[in-house]
Amino acid sequence: MKKLAMALTLVAMFFAFGCAKKQVKSEPVAPKQETVAPQAQPSEQVQETQETQEPVAPSPMELYEQKYAQLPTAHTVRKGECLWWIAEYKEIYNDPFMWPLIYKANRDKIKNPDLIYPNQVFVVPRDFSLEELKASRKMAGAPRPYLPPQDANIPANLRQELGWSF
Repeated sequence: MKKLAMALTLVAMFFAFGCAKKQVKSEPVAPKQETVAPQAQPSEQVQETQETQEPVAPSPMELYEQKYAQLPTAHTVRKGECLWWIAEYKEIYNDPFMWPLIYKANRDKIKNPDLIYPNQVFVVPRDFSLEELKASRKMAGAPRPYLPPQDANIPANLRQELGWSF
């Protein structure tokens, strides 16, 4: 009981007096002297205001667009790959049900979507509509409503249209 009372007393003392702090000495600040600058030319004023403005941080949508623009637009097939796997790669679409987009963009190189060969280079479409996206997912056998998962790599305008965050 004595230990409890002593602990409570110590806690109360910390709250009452606070922790030890280093004493900071303040130095007197000299008053600022105003100087009258000669009138600047209009071009100098514009340059001066541009230099003093803080840079505007990009919006989340702009950041997403920058990241999306850096994604690959082509893929070289490696041994053992299929369109499903290629579409599933995080840097491609991050959604296997989007493989028909790759197939449709490369019909001149792909006669049968089940037969692709090593060293083939496929275009990875990055600009497509919501209708094309839904049609490709439907063709691949995705469940209704044929929308991709929110972590799929789709254009920013489609994310915005779907009401998803960036």
